[in-house]
Order: sequence, then C-alpha cells, then structure tokens
Amino acid sequence: MTKPPLTLYLAAPRGFCAGVDRAIKIVEMALSKYGAPVYVRHEIVHNKYVVDDLRSKGAVFVEELDECPVDRPVIFSAHGVPKSVPAEASARRMLYVDATCPLVSKVHIEAERHHENGLQIVMIGHAGHPETVGTMGQLPPGEVLLVETPADVATLAVRDAAKLAFVTQTTLSVDDTAEIVAALQARFPSIIGPHKEDICYATTNRQEAVKAMAREAEAMLVVGAPNSSNSRRLVEVGARAGCTYSQLVQRATDIDWRALEGIASIGVTAGASAPEVLVEEVIDAFRTRYDVTVEMVETAQENVEFKVPRVLRETA
Repeated sequence: MTKPPLTLYLAAPRGFCAGVDRAIKIVEMALSKYGAPVYVRHEIVHNKYVVDDLRSKGAVFVEELDECPVDRPVIFSAHGVPKSVPAEASARRMLYVDATCPLVSKVHIEAERHHENGLQIVMIGHAGHPETVGTMGQLPPGEVLLVETPADVATLAVRDAAKLAFVTQTTLSVDDTAEIVAALQARFPSIIGPHKEDICYATTNRQEAVKAMAREAEAMLVVGAPNSSNSRRLVEVGARAGCTYSQLVQRATDIDWRALEGIASIGVTAGASAPEVLVEEVIDAFRTRYDVTVEMVETAQENVEFKVPRVLRETA
C-alpha cells in the first residue's frame, strides 16, 4: 500500500540546551564519583525519559532535603533553589552539588544586586514553578512580587513606585513577556530592567524556529513534558504563529494520528529538556505511516557550553 507523502519540518535548534546538558552531566559524574545512590532535589530537568534513565543508574529523586540521608550527596536541580535550601544542607553538613543553570543563577545575582541597591523586585514568571520559587527565595519575603499577566500589573501593590526593578523566569514566551514588560513600564516608568535579557538564548532560539516552521507547516508537534515551561511555551508560540493544531507529546505513543489525518506537512521540535532520541522516535513513527521528506528549518546555531562544578571535574 502506498504511503501518503508528508513534509516534516524539523526545527534547528531544538532539544537540549547547555544548562540541561550540564545538569544531566552533573548527576552522571556524581554517580561515577560517589556511587549510588545520589539524591536529587526535584527532577533534575523536566523530562520523564531523562529522569527515569538517571533513576535506573542510581539517582533518587526527592522533593525536600529531609527525604535525604546526611551521608549521601544531594544535587539541586537546574531550575535553582531558594537560599534556604543550601543553608539547610550546610546546617546538616550534607555534601551538595548545585546544578542550577548559570543563566538562572544570573537572574538570582541580578535580584540580589537590585535588593542591595534598595529596590523592590517584580518577577515575571509562573507561580509554583521551581525556577520562580527559587528566584523569589533569594530574597526575604515581600522583596520579590510575582506577576504572571498584564492584568496582574494593574493590581500590583508596591512599596515605592520609584524604586523598582524587574526580572523574569528564563523559559517564558518572548512575546507574552514583552506585553507584561510594557505594562510594567507604562505603570512604573522608572522601573529598571535586566542589563541583558533574562529569557535565555535557548528559549528564544527555539521559539524563533517554531515561528519559522509555522509559516510552512499545517500542524506542530513539540516533544517535551507537561511540566516543562519552555516546552509548553513552544506549543503556545506555534498556535499563535498559525498552527491551529499545535500539541505537546512526551513520546511517539502520545501522537493523536486521527487528529493528523489528511495533513501534508508538520513541524516537529523539542523543548530544551527533551533528548534527541525522543525526536528520532517521533520521526520514525511518521516514517511508518507516511512517505516522509525531512526539511530542516534552521534559524540559529548554538555553541554554548557550561562547565560542571570543580568538585566533580577534579576527579572525573
């Protein structure tokens, strides 16, 4: 039986960013150096496949430090943690390794510097996301106010409208964040922004690739996890850019084939915490049903690499 033709547009860049790659290496190197088990506070990155793979190698994932024994190493996830977490680990004399993405750490440093200069911080982010919790937890309660939408800006109660700065979660929609920033600047004209964009290069690059693909593709699939902020933003960006069918899938088994009946082109990308093996799995699934022609849509090249902590490099 002849397979129907399908043009599959493949985003570049896609998948792992430098911060995710570094965080995974940290867990693997810690297992190599200290042996199993190694404890990880929160999912090291938001991807079930990655977490399950590391769990099979001896990583134990917990949500709080009190679930960890004091005689085993504990790793903090790439999303960052409140200051109270390393303080507690130090008080318990635990060996801990911080896998916070350096670009998230940059936001933490920005917030602290603004605080030292007497400014109250407004954070643009998603309530409850570990990165937001970690960034807000760098400063005392009340020093960081959270906004999620332009409407939140209108009701924001600040200490002094002339002494404000804002920071953002690194994995937000570039376009949505711009709307919130505009609302902040309109209400608080003297508010100070980041010296350099807080939304990370990988988030921006992946969203730009999706926008380019959406001009060609009838539908869009984003390989990623439901709790991955940057992956969910890619779905939203795809829909906004013209792909009315823009969906998140964790694995090829999640593809809704009936929803894709009759299409002749589809865009495929992956969030920054999704490994390439899952993208290949999705492409293979399409090849079993379609006569696939793959076309790369490249909007940027990435060569960023972050070093792992010295405590692991010394004996790796």
